[in-house]
Amino acid sequence: MPRGSLVMYLLASGLLLLQFISYALGVPPLVRVGAIFSNQPGKYNSELAFRYAVHRLNLDKSLLPETTVEYYIEYVNRLDSFETVQKVCKLVGVGVQAVFSPTDSVLATHINSICDALDIPNIGRSAHDFSINVYPSQKYVNQAFNDVIHYLNWTRFGILQETEYGIINLHQLSRSVQGEVHMRQVSPGSYLSVLNEFKGKEIHNIIIDTNSDGISILLKNILQQQMNEYKYHYLFTSFDLETYDLEDFKYNFVNITSFRLVDIGDVGVKQILKDLGSYSHHMFQKPYMNPHVRKSISLESEPALMFDSVYVFAIGLQTLEQSQSHTLNLLNMTCDAGIPWNGGLSLINYLNAVEWKGLTGPIQFKEGQRVQFKLDLIKLKQHSIVKVGEWTPHGRLNITEPSMFFDSGSMNVTLVVITILETPYVMMHYGKNFTGNERFYGFCVDILETISHEVGFDYILDLVPDRKYGAKDPESGEWNGMVAQLMKYKADLAVGSMTITYARESVIDFTKPFMNLGISILFKVPSSEPTRLFSFMNPLAIEIWIYVLIAYFLVSFCIYIVGKLSPIEWQHIHPCDLENISIGNQFSLSDSFWFTIGTLMQQSTDIYPRAISTRIISSIWGFFSLIIVASYTANLAAFLTTERMINPIENAEDLASQTEISYGTLDSGSTMTFFRDSMIETYKKMWRSMDNKKPTAFTSTYEDGIRRVNQGNYAYLMESTMLDYIVQRDCNLTQIGGLLDTKGYGIATPKGSPWRDKISLAILELQEKGDIQMLYDKWWKNTDETCTRRSTSKQSKANALGLESIGGVFVVLIAGIFVAAVVAFFEFWCNFRYHHKASTIKPGSNNDSVQGVILESEWSYTPPVRCFWIEIFEELRYASWCMNKQKRPELNRVCSECKISQRPTCI
Repeated sequence: MPRGSLVMYLLASGLLLLQFISYALGVPPLVRVGAIFSNQPGKYNSELAFRYAVHRLNLDKSLLPETTVEYYIEYVNRLDSFETVQKVCKLVGVGVQAVFSPTDSVLATHINSICDALDIPNIGRSAHDFSINVYPSQKYVNQAFNDVIHYLNWTRFGILQETEYGIINLHQLSRSVQGEVHMRQVSPGSYLSVLNEFKGKEIHNIIIDTNSDGISILLKNILQQQMNEYKYHYLFTSFDLETYDLEDFKYNFVNITSFRLVDIGDVGVKQILKDLGSYSHHMFQKPYMNPHVRKSISLESEPALMFDSVYVFAIGLQTLEQSQSHTLNLLNMTCDAGIPWNGGLSLINYLNAVEWKGLTGPIQFKEGQRVQFKLDLIKLKQHSIVKVGEWTPHGRLNITEPSMFFDSGSMNVTLVVITILETPYVMMHYGKNFTGNERFYGFCVDILETISHEVGFDYILDLVPDRKYGAKDPESGEWNGMVAQLMKYKADLAVGSMTITYARESVIDFTKPFMNLGISILFKVPSSEPTRLFSFMNPLAIEIWIYVLIAYFLVSFCIYIVGKLSPIEWQHIHPCDLENISIGNQFSLSDSFWFTIGTLMQQSTDIYPRAISTRIISSIWGFFSLIIVASYTANLAAFLTTERMINPIENAEDLASQTEISYGTLDSGSTMTFFRDSMIETYKKMWRSMDNKKPTAFTSTYEDGIRRVNQGNYAYLMESTMLDYIVQRDCNLTQIGGLLDTKGYGIATPKGSPWRDKISLAILELQEKGDIQMLYDKWWKNTDETCTRRSTSKQSKANALGLESIGGVFVVLIAGIFVAAVVAFFEFWCNFRYHHKASTIKPGSNNDSVQGVILESEWSYTPPVRCFWIEIFEELRYASWCMNKQKRPELNRVCSECKISQRPTCI
């Protein structure tokens, strides 16, 4: 044999050996399972759940990474035992290592008889050897229903049971209950007669233990007998109550209670059901797929149990593989041989040890019976089925919502009242400590409570399903919201901020209004002008400041020129000095500017006009300054002590004539109907604008509209009472304009209701006594939530001026001081330069001086040469020493080092 072939042979042999060792120590790479399903129509969801579970198991590979599960399915008639045995033997001949059967107890009995004889695990619903019953143990189920009956304190009740489908054990139940029990064996044809019998005997508490397919017929018979009132209580043993249509039972407060095995609110359950739906849609395209599987996927307990059965089997195989102490060999047997499978005992032991949480909750077995599970106690409530407690084998019954159970006999008349959440009319507590009517509070709830005591009725308060007041669809003519619920007689009263309108009054009835109101506009408070540093310049427009500056220069130049031309303004400087006669004019260019600015600033100067012409100009300029200063002073007080608002709209006409600010109202409310049906041109224009922007112009709740108003550039049309409540609590919002209409809030009832007149009289009485006004003050004004607004009365004091308003004056002052210091510096510098040049000129020439003799005309002194900075330092030093002296020597000319020649005696 060539060397290369030998190597390949050894490698192949090694792989085969490893595979053999792996197979010998655990699970084979291919495991076959079989399933038996009934061919009865409508029983195909369990088959789909089984197929999906195997598909998911092979796709995931997290439990059995090296093993593939292959399934075989057979369909039988549940009443044909011979066919069932033949189909099971067919699966055994294929080599299946487990048989899955649905939770149908009749089929499970036939299947288990074969599996028990051949030691093949049977997973489904059976209480025999070599079976794993994923259905909760019968003993615990009986105990769960017994605990509920004891909690409800039923001492007289009836039981409707079908023999083949009963879940509870009647004998155990009758022995454990102390009371009067009426048991009836029924079928779909006898439902009506038994119900009629119970009604005649006034048996109000009934246990329904029948086939799931017949429950829909039973519910129709209950409606026929009008046994859907609040005094009846039905306890269903089916775990699939949520899959039935209970729409006609929701609003009469009939008591319907049951257990459920599958928690549809669990995240894992939702995900698996979603994947199951996708898998079903994908499998519909397969040509070999059973066409009956195309039925809708429901949340029934039977498919969920079938799904959990597959995973229980997979977990048992995983445990067997990890133990490496047992071998799961392939089957090669038939029913005729009758030889048991030697690996079945090991596998059934590992399946009994499985602990897992599936679609039906926690799973644990003891001797093939499921002893660990959780049953949710659910109860029908208006609009939905809610969980009110749970039952576990160890914790027993735990009621979390005791208020959901009440003694109907203690109630006189109970009305179903629907409402809608709207602050402050109806609000809700969301804590766990609040149940039933205690969850609601607010203005309308207080009125309802007061009226119920006055009129004499109890009530059950709940929310309308679609969260709408009620409006008529112009196309279909259908009503929605609370109006629709009253029209269908699903509620007795509708309480809330519900407006009385002609359209609503035509289909339902209203009581007298308990509150009057109108439509108004909610808008954000206009923003004030931003405060600037130079706000003191605001009283005069910028062009006025420019004109005043131009006038200042023009008048200054005019006074200078006229003063030069007028001879009266020229005066002798030294009239007694006849040798040096000279005249001067006080209106130099700089003095003219100084005189003009002094007059404008209301300050006197040492310059006084003498000529008539200059006096005329001065008088006119003074009058001009008087008017400008007085106007500025008067307007300055208004600008700095009041806040100016920028308000883009003042009323509905302004809102309709612009396009920058959008506006809208509550969807399906009376305000929307008002604009839609209005014949006033302004409101018709506003409706066209809102309708074109649908749905952005409308909001589902008032809170959404208020949020949009706070965001800016949006006006919300709403009822004035609600607007008043909001404005008093949010200082950023305000009301624009007055009321667009007048209307009222009332309590709605169905047409012809006997409660309308009684409640109307109660409302009138409460209004006369002032109780409604006190409730209004309680919820609108007497709260800590109201904001404090700035008073706008005439007696209110003006606001104190802050630095942000007149800070510019200080800036001008500091800038003026800085400019003056710079000018003084340059004046000193110019004077220093002038004297410095003068001191450097030498008097006369060398020829005029003879032997140090200096002529009289050349007598002078020579100051020492000092730099500019020393000179200014000396000036500042002298100023700091002699601050109160008005005279000082000229520092740069008087010095001990000055040399002055002897002055000769004048001849």
